[in-house]
Amino acid sequence: MRFVQRMKGVWKCVRFLPVVLCVLYFVSPSLKYFVKYIHMERCSLKSAKDLILDNRVDASLDLVSRDDVQTCTYWRAPIIWEGMFDPEIYDETHKKKGSSVALVVFAVGRYLDAYLNTFLNSSERYFMLDLPVTYYVFTDRPAKVPPLKLPPHRSMKVMKVEKHARWQDISMMRMKTISDAIETDIKHRCTYVFCFDVDQEFTGRFGSEALGDSVALLHTYFFNLPKMLYTYDHNPKSKAYMETGDLYYHAAVFGGTWESVKALVDACHQGIMEDKRNRVEALWHDESHLNKYLWIHKPSRVLSPEYCWDPLSGKNSVVQVQRLVWAPKQYKKLRAP
Repeated sequence: MRFVQRMKGVWKCVRFLPVVLCVLYFVSPSLKYFVKYIHMERCSLKSAKDLILDNRVDASLDLVSRDDVQTCTYWRAPIIWEGMFDPEIYDETHKKKGSSVALVVFAVGRYLDAYLNTFLNSSERYFMLDLPVTYYVFTDRPAKVPPLKLPPHRSMKVMKVEKHARWQDISMMRMKTISDAIETDIKHRCTYVFCFDVDQEFTGRFGSEALGDSVALLHTYFFNLPKMLYTYDHNPKSKAYMETGDLYYHAAVFGGTWESVKALVDACHQGIMEDKRNRVEALWHDESHLNKYLWIHKPSRVLSPEYCWDPLSGKNSVVQVQRLVWAPKQYKKLRAP
């Protein structure tokens, strides 16, 4: 019995070791000093013509223009950074294709009052400006959604959702809501879907270069760290369990064609519900399940941290543009019962 208890204690330590190491990294100046000398991997391709090319315009990407960062993955997906692309070429290509985008955002409880107005107004200044966009705002208080003056090619649909008691459940259960919206409405209107957390603000172009079949985002706090610090879920009882992975993705932004996004959210919802039946909760909730899915089903396009940056993390020379930034977090106030 003592041996079993001891082994359980050891397992708990192993499971949470990456989290502990991350905490040490963020609070220890000396550890940060050494980690900064661990260089990111580099793209092994010399020409963008060797990429997956889920869009022909990707052949125009300049993979060697940024020798300070990783511009492609080993499975030949581009990682989009400032200086790699010509925005006009991308915009013209997608306009000719007739691309259209659904922007999905949840504003439940106090998050509506704190963030939604800034999020929506900033998106009108920077998000996919040359393309038709439909905003899908999911909230428990539709009457409180601020009015938004929109041009003819952009529209907004406000849809009511249930407010769960725990913020973790709000975060996780959005997967089923997104799937239902795609099936009943989005797939009949839009070719692409992008899902965002509401506590963010657009501060620069977030354009058609971000569109692809399956789109993931490198996390601000992990993109230049060694894999041993990635906080995947290491509990084998969870469907989000991963021993290791390729990259660490942030669930605050993900997208793709409506077909690929539906496949992702359906798989994540299934994993979350299986965990609930087994009385398990993944370490980082829906983000853990998203990372598991994208490890098995590789994204065809990866966005650099330019596309979702936390200003509190400080300046980083490789992040030349901040296109979307984290708003100041008010967790104690917003997540209070």
